[in-house]
Amino acid sequence: MRTLKVELDQRSYPIHIGPNLLDQAELVLPTLSQKKVAIVTNTTVGPLYLERLKNALEKSKVAAISIILPDGEQYKNWETLNLIYDSLLENRCERNTAIIALGGGVIGDIAGFAAATYQRGVPFIQVPTTLLAQVDSSVGGKTAINHPLGKNMIGAFYQPKLVLADINTLDTLPERELKAGIAEVIKYGLIRDLPFFEWLELNIGKLLERNPEALGYAISRSCENKAEVVARDERESGERALLNLGHTFGHAIENAMGYGNWLHGEAVAAGTVLAARLSLFMGMLTEPDLARILALFEKAGLPTRSPEIGTERYIQLMELDKKVEDGKMRFVLLEKIGKARVRSDVPKEALSRTLESHG
Repeated sequence: MRTLKVELDQRSYPIHIGPNLLDQAELVLPTLSQKKVAIVTNTTVGPLYLERLKNALEKSKVAAISIILPDGEQYKNWETLNLIYDSLLENRCERNTAIIALGGGVIGDIAGFAAATYQRGVPFIQVPTTLLAQVDSSVGGKTAINHPLGKNMIGAFYQPKLVLADINTLDTLPERELKAGIAEVIKYGLIRDLPFFEWLELNIGKLLERNPEALGYAISRSCENKAEVVARDERESGERALLNLGHTFGHAIENAMGYGNWLHGEAVAAGTVLAARLSLFMGMLTEPDLARILALFEKAGLPTRSPEIGTERYIQLMELDKKVEDGKMRFVLLEKIGKARVRSDVPKEALSRTLESHG
């Protein structure tokens, strides 16, 4: 097991990464102020890991209630959020009852938002079971639900007390979900970690084969990068915005195609290619760097072309993005592999040319 730390003064918390952590209740106990928890999971992850986690906690005299939600991005909404509130109230959960998110990014986001708002805030623990959640969404305290007009538009910054990433849960992850998680791994190399990008170029095959050492290294390196950024800019007023590389385009793709039809990581991959092309058209990125980026996404089996939803529709959806500031769209663009910056001065002609290229 490897332990990292997100440094946020009194709200700092550990990230434990390793095998068979679901069985190690002793890692969870120090974060509990009451020996009662509510485990939020879904119909896919629940049958695989819920009883194992519950049994470990109950052996340590922790009572655990289960809240099982439908699986899918399309359920990340008010109606599903209310199912969590209903269960918490019916089971008389108190302000010291911790909510544990057992699942991928959707479960982490919606359970985290429930934790941030139930009785004005209860303890929250992340137990991510997908690669995407382990390397990205479980760390940093972003919680949210979707709105028909925009992804993650209703939410809160609410840090967990603990992140417990059991890499053995990736053994049951569908191949498509594994590849989607790799998109977020590649992101860290692109925005701030050239040596990691170079490592990925050499080791992407090992990640696809689920080599434990390679996965453990990729997860740890990704979390190190994110923890450093979050510690410096918790509420995304500056550097943290760089973590959104590809997301402005990607969120538009998810919305236009219907939540759940494109996985988040797939949309981010296609969106990152669009961001790289826009960087090229803006005179920032070189052709050789763009070729390397395309090659790595292709080796990972991720989409490098975005769907044809029309330039006007893309722009309409991107104008609803959270990163819009003073009415101007902001884009995370690449100066080179390993260095990114936020730009709000993108000429309409460059944006249109990018969208017409479809990646």
